Amino acid sequence: MEPGFLGIDAGTQGLSVIFTDVSLRILGTGAAEYGMVPGLDPECYEQRPGDWEQALRLAMDALRGDLAAKGIALDVAAIGISGQMHGEVLADAAGTALGPARLWCDSRNAAEGDELTDRLGVKMPKRITAARWLWTIRNRPEHARRAAHLTTPAGWIARRLTGQWRLGIGDAAGMFPIDQSTLDYDARLLAEYDRCATAVAGGPFPRLADLLPAVRRAGGDGGVVDAGGAALLGLTPGIPVAPAEGDQPAALAGSLIGAAGQVAMSFGTSVVANSVGDRAFRGVSRAIDHFCAPDGKPINMVWIRNGTTPMNTVVAMFGLAGAGSGGRAFETLMPLVLDAADDCGGLLALPFIDDEPGVGVQHGGTALVIGLNDANATPGNVAKAMLLATVFNLLHGSDLLAAQGFPRTEIILSGGLTKTPQLGQVIADAFDTPVTILDGATEGCAWGAALMAAYRAAVLAGDGRDWGTFLAAHASGTPLRFAPRPEAVPVLAAMATRYRRLLAAQPALDAAVGRTPAS
Repeated sequence: MEPGFLGIDAGTQGLSVIFTDVSLRILGTGAAEYGMVPGLDPECYEQRPGDWEQALRLAMDALRGDLAAKGIALDVAAIGISGQMHGEVLADAAGTALGPARLWCDSRNAAEGDELTDRLGVKMPKRITAARWLWTIRNRPEHARRAAHLTTPAGWIARRLTGQWRLGIGDAAGMFPIDQSTLDYDARLLAEYDRCATAVAGGPFPRLADLLPAVRRAGGDGGVVDAGGAALLGLTPGIPVAPAEGDQPAALAGSLIGAAGQVAMSFGTSVVANSVGDRAFRGVSRAIDHFCAPDGKPINMVWIRNGTTPMNTVVAMFGLAGAGSGGRAFETLMPLVLDAADDCGGLLALPFIDDEPGVGVQHGGTALVIGLNDANATPGNVAKAMLLATVFNLLHGSDLLAAQGFPRTEIILSGGLTKTPQLGQVIADAFDTPVTILDGATEGCAWGAALMAAYRAAVLAGDGRDWGTFLAAHASGTPLRFAPRPEAVPVLAAMATRYRRLLAAQPALDAAVGRTPAS
């Protein structure tokens, strides 16, 4: 058998590895878990880089066991790496980690994100690594003075395998904004950032530009496995490594998304819509974050906290009340949702079980349904109204992209919503855009990492295809496709207009139930 590809994904709760054949069919898997550093204050989340390394050893052992049981040898042609984005991993000049890493979900630097957004004139969410570094020099100056390198979890694993401080452009964009004209960190913004950072007492501190890893695009040189990496993996030195990427760019790769106008939309507890752009976004919007695809194309991300949870809550409520449901609420009620009228019988909902930063909702607890009467008060109408309310929040950010002329040609839908795939029709109608649910690719980041490894190997072998063409060549299976229905599109557009008026009243509703909206 020809050598295959190793994909590594370091997530928030654990690390997984997969081994594929040359056609990217998964042959074996392995995984190991890790936790957060205990005893931290609320909203503080840290992990030890050494725990990622130990999990990698254990996951590789599990992979070998899985492959051995199938009589398959682990012969690796190239390695791809994916990891949780926006982390802050600091190391000294010797490459030793300066304590635990702060993760994407750590909320200590929200003020720095707002400050940098105002100063730089581009969206700098609290998750971005550069906001974490500004917090560190202000609050942990002893760490900041010793720092010689700053990277992400994926970048740390790449460093441990190759000895190089390099990073894929998508993950790098989660550290600091990328200039689309150079496909490198924005030099003008870096200079302005350092002017802001050098004003902090307790310095001097290293310049951010001197700390950041080198940027590499898909197919580029991510290094090769060195002696230390070979010992960690139990493999031989010299294996090529693709540029390490963040989980969102890797998920885009895993869904074979690379062309401008394609949107990767994942519906689960939260909702993410990553739109591939053909140019950079202008200005700042609280509803839209920015990073890059593995080849450097700009990605505009709309993130919704209140995902399927409001609909799931309604389904579970009716399921508990339904006689003889036997705990099968979704099996019983989802057909009713599918049969509900496009306008939900006139019902309209707010889905805010939690806050929703993208539309300016500061508090949860104002989920509601209005317009109930004896004709429309059915489980299907109520649950569908909650789903549509979340969709309309997502549409808000997407409409901001449309206002700047960004293309939207196809939505590739994944996540928990696809357990009822017919709901893809609702998304197609609401966005007036064709929807595809793939069955020949996987959403998993580890598979996306293996795909990036395959592309690195292809480039080394002289394959001249660009990233988008390479992705398209791996499409397989028979996807489900939903075209917008002409009769439903105007109905849902009218509902979205009504929803925007209801959303404008949300602060008053928030105050009426005993909360005061943040000023």
